[in-house]
Amino acid sequence: MHHAGLAEIVRRDPRYTYEAYEFVFEALSHTQKKLGRLPRGEPSGEVGPQHHVSGPELCEGIRDLALREFGLMARTVLRMWGIHKTGDFGEIVFNLVESNLMSKTNEDDRKDFQNVYDLDEALVRGYVIQLDEAE
Repeated sequence: MHHAGLAEIVRRDPRYTYEAYEFVFEALSHTQKKLGRLPRGEPSGEVGPQHHVSGPELCEGIRDLALREFGLMARTVLRMWGIHKTGDFGEIVFNLVESNLMSKTNEDDRKDFQNVYDLDEALVRGYVIQLDEAE
């Protein structure tokens, strides 16, 4: 998936790589799917409150997807993308919101993403290989 708007955001805020933004988008869908909040062909194309994911929920979804996609490399990959703490996910989300690539509710705040978990703890020490999922 390629968003023209993402390259513009990366130019404006080079703290995070293009891949970091793409991953947060992917993680949002992943989280909505996990929580049963995926928008299903809404007539207006609008995403309603029933599809909303909170900052902490998105952080959990990001952790889950990062471990699935990158396994033990997850921490290294996120670091290469400029992500050092869960607050960085909030910065990415709010950059996306400001560019109208993602929506938020009035209750959403950057603070919702701060200190949700420690990335080293969550992605390295907390890593467990799920043998039952191995194909």
